Amino acid sequence: MLTRVLHLSDLHYGAGDDDAIEHGTPALIERFEPELIVASGDLSHRGREDQLARASRFLHGLDRPVLAVPGNHDIPYTFPARFTHSFREFERQWETTEPTYSSPTLHVVGLNSVRPWRHQSGGIRTAQLARAEERLKGAPAGAFQIVVLHHHLIGAPWRSRKKPVARRNHVLGALVAGGADLILAGHIHQAAVSERREFEISHGAEQSVVVSIAPGLGQPRPKRQGEARGLHLYEIEDKYLRIQTYVWRNTDWGLTAERRFPRGRETLESQSVV
Repeated sequence: MLTRVLHLSDLHYGAGDDDAIEHGTPALIERFEPELIVASGDLSHRGREDQLARASRFLHGLDRPVLAVPGNHDIPYTFPARFTHSFREFERQWETTEPTYSSPTLHVVGLNSVRPWRHQSGGIRTAQLARAEERLKGAPAGAFQIVVLHHHLIGAPWRSRKKPVARRNHVLGALVAGGADLILAGHIHQAAVSERREFEISHGAEQSVVVSIAPGLGQPRPKRQGEARGLHLYEIEDKYLRIQTYVWRNTDWGLTAERRFPRGRETLESQSVV
């Protein structure tokens, strides 16, 4: 059975060129018919009520379930609102900053990594991780488990001064222990994908876990080099996870990369040296 998830991030509504987002994304929805759309933060540019409302109307208008978490741009930009009612407007549109989506095929847990006193870096508290582990344990048998946050766990392939989520080894370890198969984020406006055995020493019995950072869909700084514009499509089968990266080319989408990862504890293939 094939299940698809479309992963958008960093729309930055209000920064300009929103038409490209609104015209381009429905074409992929119609083509692939994903079960779920994930929006991993920075839906707005300055956390303003009108910007968050426009982003919400767009995402809810895609005729698919949407799971959205906040990014650092989705809270007020100015003092004191940034600290006194950080998530009021986001919650007005989405009800919660840590949603859950569950079906027989998918179990998706959202985490709020935004900290108002940190402009760029984010964090996940120990209590949040404990709750996430409990929520992951509630997954239907056999469901593919996904965790979504805004701040990245793996670095950008090109230059970026943005730091990953605080205590990322601890965060990753807790989510893996909870049963996560795939961890999604954004924030760096660059695509980055890696399976845990690509950055951890393998002893042969580890559960496969993929960390995936979607490129930004919005373009708040069009002249800045090293910031992609695109999204990820995940195709989940019984034994494999396939990730396709699509980039926006002003009038159409271009498939620029495709990677396949194993599910479970086995690798895609093995080579004996005996």
